Amino acid sequence: MDIIVPKFVSMLQSYPIYDICSLAPGKQDDVLVSRFAPYLEEHKSMVFPHRHSFYHLVLFTKGAGTHTIDFETFTVKPFQVYFMIPGQVHSWDFEGFADGYIINFSTSFFQSFLLRPEYLDSFLFFSGDLKSAVIDLPEDVHQQVTDVFELIIKEAALTQAMATDMLRTLMLQLFINISRVQGVIEIKGAASYNYTLLKSFQKLIEQHYTELKHPKDYAQLLYITPNHLNALCKDLLGMQAGEVIRNRVLLEAKRMLTNPQLSIADVALQLNFSDNSYFTKFFKKLTGTTPEEFRKNTLKST
Repeated sequence: MDIIVPKFVSMLQSYPIYDICSLAPGKQDDVLVSRFAPYLEEHKSMVFPHRHSFYHLVLFTKGAGTHTIDFETFTVKPFQVYFMIPGQVHSWDFEGFADGYIINFSTSFFQSFLLRPEYLDSFLFFSGDLKSAVIDLPEDVHQQVTDVFELIIKEAALTQAMATDMLRTLMLQLFINISRVQGVIEIKGAASYNYTLLKSFQKLIEQHYTELKHPKDYAQLLYITPNHLNALCKDLLGMQAGEVIRNRVLLEAKRMLTNPQLSIADVALQLNFSDNSYFTKFFKKLTGTTPEEFRKNTLKST
């Protein structure tokens, strides 16, 4: 079986970036559903570090090994589900045969279907926080979740009227069922407003983390005070707003440092640090290691 080459790879990116069309040429519905074993057989390069431009959901029913997401490694086991958002870097290292289900869908797949386009943000596992995105399903829901996946597989193979909308409703059913496993309580009132404000802050960071490095800049965009933003992050995330921003810059720095074609100076420039020395101090303060040491250790292990 030929290994698929990603449709586009930037010289400034550490890893290949796949879109749904590159995985399923001619796909028009912004969604790809498959059993995991044949998917992996067809796309063998997916075990190596790469990114997606889409949401990526995997449930394992068989298998062992490890799964690394943004430099954090998890032990693969049956009835473990992974939720990944666009842009995250991940790779697999399986021990023997692995199977289950995968769903890939674009950022726009639900937007025309839902009155609230930001509805997916209400699920913790789509936040990008790895503590919420890797879930071990309890035994009493194994059959329930598997049944929904089987319905999704069946519906994806049909060409009947409104099949795509049926897929969307089944996927939402799946998300809600798994969200209930997490014990998520619906947020209302002032808490709901604060949560929405936090999500807006996180989205702004994604858009501006290379040029805006201070909480006051984001507070201004959110029409609140820096103190309000700090209190919000402290209450909901357990950290100051500045730490949230620095963590996002650090993650991108790690991703870029794994590209040997980029010099340390290139990385510092791309992230808008004034010079290499400032970037090195920033990186070492947060990680305890220099960018050069991190690059050497990471490339040695890949």
